[in-house]
Amino acid sequence: QVQLVESGGGLVQAGGSLRLSCAASGRTFSNYIMGWFRQAPGKEREFVAAISGTSIITNYADSVKGRFTISRDNVKKSVYLQMNHLKPEDTAVYFCGAKGVGGSWSDSVQPRRYDYWGQGTQVTVSS
Repeated sequence: QVQLVESGGGLVQAGGSLRLSCAASGRTFSNYIMGWFRQAPGKEREFVAAISGTSIITNYADSVKGRFTISRDNVKKSVYLQMNHLKPEDTAVYFCGAKGVGGSWSDSVQPRRYDYWGQGTQVTVSS
């Protein structure tokens, strides 16, 4: 069982930065692929970024590539999303998810492949 708690959301002007954090419980954090997803009102949850258990592999949605950076600290059992050059279209509730063993790395972009989710943190970017 893994519990996830996101933090770091808020209101920021376009062009600004935020750093989201996701703290995990459980003994086998490093075994999980960790992902960040977001969901805007009336829209489906969409992939933002993912990172493998050992941080060797990362993946980003085209819409955030070059602006967002995902990282993790397995000692602290945490995953982070540094968001720079924010745009109004980045406004959404951001969720972190944990994906257990099984399947392929390409599954990391699909929210239905994740086993655990946090409660989400609101990010609002004003123009």
